[in-house]
Amino acid sequence: MATFAKKEKEKKRAKKKQDKAQKKEDRKSVNNKGKSLDELIMYIDEHGNLSKTPADPRNKTEIDPSTITLGATVLPDVDAEYTGIVSFISDKGYGFIVEDNTKLNVYVNVQQLTEPVKEKDRVAFEKERTPKGFSALNVRKVK
Repeated sequence: MATFAKKEKEKKRAKKKQDKAQKKEDRKSVNNKGKSLDELIMYIDEHGNLSKTPADPRNKTEIDPSTITLGATVLPDVDAEYTGIVSFISDKGYGFIVEDNTKLNVYVNVQQLTEPVKEKDRVAFEKERTPKGFSALNVRKVK
C-alpha cells in the first residue's frame, strides 16, 4: 500500500530518468566529433584572418628575411632626466623628491645636490634603482 507522497516521488524519479535518457539521446544525435581532416583545416590569409579556402598564391609578396628581427627588441639606453618638487629635506643630509609624472617619492642624499635646495623647490634629477627603491642623482634646481 503506497501513500500519495510515495507515488509522487516515484513519478518524479521516473520523469528525471526519462529526461536524462532524452538528453543522452540528443547528445548522441548532435555529434560534432569525428569530423574529417578537411573540415578541420583552416588557412590564414594575407591579413592574418582565418578562412576555409587557401590564399591565392598570385597575391603573395616576397619579404626579405634580413629585415625580420628575432628576439626581444633592443631598447636604447635612456638616460632620462626627471623633474619633481622637493617634499622634505633634513639637516641630517637626506630628503625626498616627489616625481612629477608618477608622484612617487625618490630618496635624495645631499651629496647628490649640485646646489643647495629647500622644500618646495622644483628640481631636475636622474634616477637610480637601489635595493630600497629609487634614489636621485645629479640633483639641480630648475627655474
